[in-house]
Amino acid sequence: METRGFSAAERLERLPISGYHRIIFIIIALAFFFDSMDLAMMTFLLGSIKTEFGLSTAQAGLLASSSFFGMVVGASLSGMLADRFGRKPVFQWSIVLWGIASYLCSTAQNVETLTLFRILLGIGMGMEFPIAQSMLSELIPAKKRGRYIALMDGFWPLGFVAAGVLSYFLLPVIGWRDIFLVLAVPAVFVLAIRFFIPESPRWLEQAGHHDVADKVLLRIEDRVRTSLGRSQLPEPIRLPRVASTPGHFFSALRQIWSPLYRQRTMMIWSVWFFALLGFYGLTSWLSALLQQSGFAVTQSVYYTVLISLGGIPGFLMAAWLVERWGRKPVCVVTLLGGGVMAFLYGQSAVFGGNVSLLIASGLLMQFFLFGMWAVLYTYTPELYPTSARATGSGFASAIGRVGSLLGPMVTGLVFPMTGQGGVFALGAMCFAIAAGVVWVFGMETRGKTLEELSEAIVG
Repeated sequence: METRGFSAAERLERLPISGYHRIIFIIIALAFFFDSMDLAMMTFLLGSIKTEFGLSTAQAGLLASSSFFGMVVGASLSGMLADRFGRKPVFQWSIVLWGIASYLCSTAQNVETLTLFRILLGIGMGMEFPIAQSMLSELIPAKKRGRYIALMDGFWPLGFVAAGVLSYFLLPVIGWRDIFLVLAVPAVFVLAIRFFIPESPRWLEQAGHHDVADKVLLRIEDRVRTSLGRSQLPEPIRLPRVASTPGHFFSALRQIWSPLYRQRTMMIWSVWFFALLGFYGLTSWLSALLQQSGFAVTQSVYYTVLISLGGIPGFLMAAWLVERWGRKPVCVVTLLGGGVMAFLYGQSAVFGGNVSLLIASGLLMQFFLFGMWAVLYTYTPELYPTSARATGSGFASAIGRVGSLLGPMVTGLVFPMTGQGGVFALGAMCFAIAAGVVWVFGMETRGKTLEELSEAIVG
């Protein structure tokens, strides 16, 4: 079958989901998993680091926030770099950077150098997250795209739980430095990415590299045929053609603020900011607030990990619902559900720290909030064309990381005045604002190809 007259999107969208698609998913999801472990690990190591370096609460808070500062920088830069130079090289170098930075954290002899290395680690993680969602959205056909991206994001709660289990067993044995050393090892996955993950044919085509895009597509089609055990693939179906844009560094940034995409950008930036302000304002203090309610340190770590287990069925449910209900309603429901449960969790202190109420509301809070994460990572890259997808995703993530930076600080200011109930009420309000923004200004993207969702149609 002759396919060279068809676009990259037309050839990719007609491919049945195969074992080859699943290999791509597993490699990208594992990179996401180890990144998430590195990010979450500070929740469990901060107490030991604070004790060794004799840090004040303010210094410990600054150290905990340092990786988020790096993520703002990394997410902002990576999108523009990936839209200019390609998804694959930026994705590879992000993993190399966080691997090296994690190793450097294991060598830190004072809080200043550790803070610097955590910033570098944050840059690597900030680069990787939006590129992962862009790559997967461009390689998986529309009919399964939402489910796979939502499942990828589910590796974040798995990473959080794994970080807690790893620290629980290894921290008393090898100390916090060697745990950072262990976390540097997964950077070898960059080798798997080099050999198994292709560059996005959609990006190659819009960047003008048509011959390279055709070669990559032929390899993908061959591997799908081999995986399925077929000699023939379905015929491509004509899709809307999207206008190409000049490939200089800032063109994608201008595009996401053009009249065609301005409302989408304002909507998704607002959602990321308020959602992450609420999420990190609460989760970064979960263990500390448990201790404040009278639980021992070991109990607080145990309950924090236990509560996080609610995120696993949460992202699985979201991955199923985004293709049944659609992105917009699932986003609204998870945000509102997370807000209600956050408020109830905060009220557990009012009832004397009732363990049953605390665990039940905490599990349900994480169920909804990790479902929210799954929808956000699915929804964001679908709002932009290939020429600006990584930039749009990267800047939305960066704005969210600003919320991540502010969340713990705002919580620290509010807690002495309002107590635990006020902190979680504030978090609930943030989620409600984000839900309202999606409900009023959001668009539905379920079942549509990325090209159909683009407003810059030609022909």
